[in-house]
Amino acid sequence: MKIVALCGAGIGTSEILRVNAVRALDRLGIDADVTASDVAGIAVAAADAQVILTSPELVGSIGRTNADIVVITNYFDQTEIESKLDEALG
Repeated sequence: MKIVALCGAGIGTSEILRVNAVRALDRLGIDADVTASDVAGIAVAAADAQVILTSPELVGSIGRTNADIVVITNYFDQTEIESKLDEALG
């Protein structure tokens, strides 16, 4: 399973989201490859992804995708990330 964490530049907040998503997935017992991407590279990065994690502001920048888009409002809220991943993947 592949999950992409998306932010505007792909080096700051997406990396924070990626790390927190890995922690949430570990707690859920779900094995996944989680990568970080910027908006410009999302089409390639998420071409074979099952889930894209992003903020509400970037949803419109994703374009066409077969991945489920999971909106995270607080990238530091482990409870939010874990519950939304559990809902999307469970």
